[in-house]
Amino acid sequence: MDLYEAIRTRKSVRAWRDRPVAEDALARVLEAARLAPSARNMQEWRFVVVSDPHLRRRLGVEAAGQEFVGAAPIVLACCAESDGRVMRCGQAAYPIDVAIAMDHLSLAAAAEGLGTCWIGSFDEGKVREILGIPPAVRVVQLMPLGYPVDPSPVEKQRLALSAIVHQERW
Repeated sequence: MDLYEAIRTRKSVRAWRDRPVAEDALARVLEAARLAPSARNMQEWRFVVVSDPHLRRRLGVEAAGQEFVGAAPIVLACCAESDGRVMRCGQAAYPIDVAIAMDHLSLAAAAEGLGTCWIGSFDEGKVREILGIPPAVRVVQLMPLGYPVDPSPVEKQRLALSAIVHQERW
C-alpha cells in the first residue's frame, strides 16, 4: 500500500478479529515509530507492547471502560521518558514527539492491514501501575492494534482545504 492510500484508508478501529498480530508486522510498525522525527532528535518515545489478555482487559477498564481496547490482540502504551523540555514555541516537546511516532505507527499499521485507535481517555496512574511504568515516565496515549473485523474504508468527514489553509497570512 502506498503512503497516500494508507492515509486515505486509515480509520479508528473498535472491533477486532480473533487473530494474533504477526510478529514481523508488529516489528515493522514499531520500526516506523522508531524512525519518526523528534525535537532535537531526543527520541523520548517509549512503547509497552501488551499482549497478555488479562493485562489488556485491565487496560480496557482503565480506558473509561472501553472494552474494545482490551479486546484488541495488542495494546500499546505510548509513553515518554522525558526531561520535560519546552520548545522555544512554548509547547512541551514530549507529547508532540510521541504523537508523531504514533502517527507513523498508525499509518504503517494501515499499510499492514492492521487497525488502530488513538485512546486518550484513561487513568494514567492506573495504567502506570498495571504495566509497572516508572513514575517519571508519562503515558501519553494507549493504542489498541489488531486486524479489524471490517477492513473496508470509511468516508471521512473533514473540513475543506479552503476552511483550514491560509496563504501567506491569516
